[in-house]
Amino acid sequence: MSRRTRALALIAAASCCLAFAPAAQANGHGHGHGHGGQAGDPGLGDPYFPLEGNGGYDAQHYDLALAYDPASDRLDGVATITARALQDLASFDLDLQQLDVSWVAVNGRRAEFVRDGQELRITPRNRLHRHSKFRVSVGYGGVPETIVGSPIVFGSPYGFLHTDDGNFVGAEPNASSTWYPSNDHPADKATYVFRVTVPEGITAVANGRLAWSRTRHGKSTFVWYEDSPMATYLATVDTGHWIIRNGRTPGGVPETVAVDPVLPDVNGVPAVDFFFDTSAEAVDFETQYFGRYPFSSTGAIADNATYNGTPLGFSLETQTKPVYSAVRNTSTIAHELAHQWFGDSVSVQTWDNIWLNEGFATFAQYLWDDYKGVRTAHEAFVLDYARLPTDPFWQTIVANPQRDTMFARAVYRRGGMTLQALREKIGDEKFFTILKTWTREHFHGNATTKQFTDLAERISGQDLDAFFNTWLYTAGKPTTW
Repeated sequence: MSRRTRALALIAAASCCLAFAPAAQANGHGHGHGHGGQAGDPGLGDPYFPLEGNGGYDAQHYDLALAYDPASDRLDGVATITARALQDLASFDLDLQQLDVSWVAVNGRRAEFVRDGQELRITPRNRLHRHSKFRVSVGYGGVPETIVGSPIVFGSPYGFLHTDDGNFVGAEPNASSTWYPSNDHPADKATYVFRVTVPEGITAVANGRLAWSRTRHGKSTFVWYEDSPMATYLATVDTGHWIIRNGRTPGGVPETVAVDPVLPDVNGVPAVDFFFDTSAEAVDFETQYFGRYPFSSTGAIADNATYNGTPLGFSLETQTKPVYSAVRNTSTIAHELAHQWFGDSVSVQTWDNIWLNEGFATFAQYLWDDYKGVRTAHEAFVLDYARLPTDPFWQTIVANPQRDTMFARAVYRRGGMTLQALREKIGDEKFFTILKTWTREHFHGNATTKQFTDLAERISGQDLDAFFNTWLYTAGKPTTW
């Protein structure tokens, strides 16, 4: 069965799965208690976000049936999650912030639930046996709250953002639970179907590829599927008015770009064409260095996104279609698309490994700027290295930057410098063999810094302990390596 056929089958199955929802909704919490088994842990113990994610099960597929009304900012949804129990479960948690839960069902039967902060603890009528598959559905709704003031992203608003004509979602690292219930940690990936209903005249764009859309009775529904495993924070649904261009990159990767019609031309080129052509070029360019493109589609979503009238300043590597809050330069687009390999396909095992995402995407900018004749990768390294030894930049421990500074500039730039320094130490042939082996061995999986350093030593045939200790684990400006 092809990936497309399998994905369409999942869509059909997911639609059938919702047949029991009205009965469960009518009875609120449901009755009964689980018998035997243990409670799944309320978190996965991530060193930066110990309560993100949940223990005891492996989420395998999300069906998100959503209705969003931009006029009221209200989101109503039924999230159906197919999972496999990793232990005998008497109860288990999902992550969900703020939004009201009206009902929960497990395997089609009403289940009890309680709320505790972002934890939604669910007790099925009967225990879930280890290794068994189960299906949990949650009916919920409300006005999703944007996260504001968090030091993690320097106080910038993120998560579910309400725009002038719809919404814009950028949820890294911990905001997915503001708009759908999930096992909200990159260690637990799953496939997705998004079925989004909006007022007629509004369009919904999401990860992956469009399966179908229809309009009737003043409402439009769009069904998107992402048939590769995806971390929760990479999921996005963006609604509003869009100019959409579909096609393929010159290398043959299916591509969809959606651009807010108010975005300006770029040097006389319509914004939709600028994003389409640049994204296609960047994907094909990066494929030669990082290995085959890891997903069945690519593209971009570029919005005119503001918060309380102030333009937002971020771009984010949501899977298959990075989101941009405005027009961005080609180097930024190359950075976000490099994340399709480094961050999206090869995801961090825990958030302290974030340089594996950002350092690698920054190195991709080195390559891109070299390709575009801006400066060579070595010149980019020298430019970053020129910072004075007293610059606070050098005090970040790249391999463990701490939660509130996990997106510090040094994680990006010193991370990229680490890779260029490694490249110059061991030579291009072995270095790019390392990158392609990395993306192949951890394809659609998770990885750690130690796994990367071990791989580098294995392929280079060199003892690189002192090198990596200098660049990744030691504060201060490197002087020898």
